[in-house]
Amino acid sequence: MKKLLFISGSLGLGHVGRDIEIVKMLRKSVPDVQVSWLADYPATNVLKQAGEKLLPEAELLTHGNKELDNAAKNHGANLTRWVMNMRKDWSKNAKIVIDVIRRENFDLVIGDETYDLLIELFQDPSLKQFPFIIIFDFLGMDRVTNSPIDALITYLTNRMWSKAITLEPSLCEKVLFVGEIEDIQDKKFGFLLPNRRVLAKKYMDFVGYILSFNPKDYMNQAVIRENLGYGKAPLAICSIGGTSAGKELLELSMKAVPLIRKEIPDFEMMMVLGPEVPVESVRAVEGVTVAGYLPELFKHLAAADLAIVTGGGTVTLELTALQKPFLYFPLENHFEQEIVVASRCKRYNAGVRMSYSQTTPEKLAREVVNNIGREAQYSSVPTDGAQKAAKLISEFL
Repeated sequence: MKKLLFISGSLGLGHVGRDIEIVKMLRKSVPDVQVSWLADYPATNVLKQAGEKLLPEAELLTHGNKELDNAAKNHGANLTRWVMNMRKDWSKNAKIVIDVIRRENFDLVIGDETYDLLIELFQDPSLKQFPFIIIFDFLGMDRVTNSPIDALITYLTNRMWSKAITLEPSLCEKVLFVGEIEDIQDKKFGFLLPNRRVLAKKYMDFVGYILSFNPKDYMNQAVIRENLGYGKAPLAICSIGGTSAGKELLELSMKAVPLIRKEIPDFEMMMVLGPEVPVESVRAVEGVTVAGYLPELFKHLAAADLAIVTGGGTVTLELTALQKPFLYFPLENHFEQEIVVASRCKRYNAGVRMSYSQTTPEKLAREVVNNIGREAQYSSVPTDGAQKAAKLISEFL
């Protein structure tokens, strides 16, 4: 039996889904693997529902969902400042994780964007006494404000990031990238620092994208609607993901619904608040159904004629793969959503990028009316990343 520790360390819910898919594929090639998990809420709930073994130390970790939610306002979340504020907690997290690894004697540790553990190993390479594979879906921070503090944080973090990946002897047995080479900007990490894409080609294995479903199985909209209990009326899904950082989008969308129904009288919206926004805090108008956390949200996206979402990497990828028209609002000052995700959407000719600060209910209503039910013609998305990742990981088991 092989013992594996999987740390699902990113924000929200997008990454835990792909991590579970990797493990599903890994179990096919290594049937005797025993997987233990560490994660932050709300990802812990998804793991429990999937029947996975969650270690008790998960309760002690802080990966930053609450920190991001507390700092977010006006549909903005400064991810650069979040990184700075998390450094103290990251150090505490890493020490807890290393103690767990020593106690359990794992054969392999996998971290999905576990910056806390990577930084700790970089600062003290002697702690690297276990096989370690790390997963990324973007490389390098970007400055999106005029603040000199943000510029300094960005530069220092990028310098550490590039050095941690290229350090010899290596801190990681493998560095997996969920995505394509085009997802990494062809630019330097910073002054006198290496080119991101050149570094990635040398040190990373690209596996493509990972979905928790096969898009081909969800192309019959009528059947999916019937299974989910939806009628035939024009339907939009509004979702802000696994954090509350985009909660202002819910209010904007609610205000737009009466205006939309003037043009489309039978228009309906399913508003998905996610696990962090209380259902009782939202007062629905006519035509809107409010839900909290919906497992397998992709099924509802497949049933919809349009989606209104924040700029999350997973939900925009799912909508692209499902060939659904969507309006997406990147969180402002969130460099990953504003640059990385938006660039991928542009490359795939997918979705309509919107700006929360420049969108009135009237403007949103017009965009919904103009795009709902539109036939999407996005580029095809490769979705066999879980199989490729599992194959690379199995070499170490």
